Amino acid sequence: MKELICISCPAGCRLEAEALENGEIRVSGNSCKRGLDFAMAEMTRPMRSLCSTVRTAFGDFPMLPVRTDREIPKSAIPEAMKLISGIVVEERIACGDVVSSLAPICEGNLIATSSGLISF
Repeated sequence: MKELICISCPAGCRLEAEALENGEIRVSGNSCKRGLDFAMAEMTRPMRSLCSTVRTAFGDFPMLPVRTDREIPKSAIPEAMKLISGIVVEERIACGDVVSSLAPICEGNLIATSSGLISF
């Protein structure tokens, strides 16, 4: 039995999800279909957006905030963080520009969430 709090809508239902021996998943506590869908996804293939920072070569803007351009498998986060820790941005880029592909790990890209024009 896994206890979850649904984040699909403002209700924040407390869900209980259980994987049955026959492969089915039993969900209780949801007040809408989105809660059921959320619990099923969490039990079968949990996905997350990843937000972090990467280093830059600029003294006035040493760190650049980044995020994935889509949700990635939760299990891929540790490997993605290893990739992120080795990135150094050496050119000024705009908000939304691709910083790196996540192709060796999963589908998706790492994108800038700032233009790098504001000093920390």
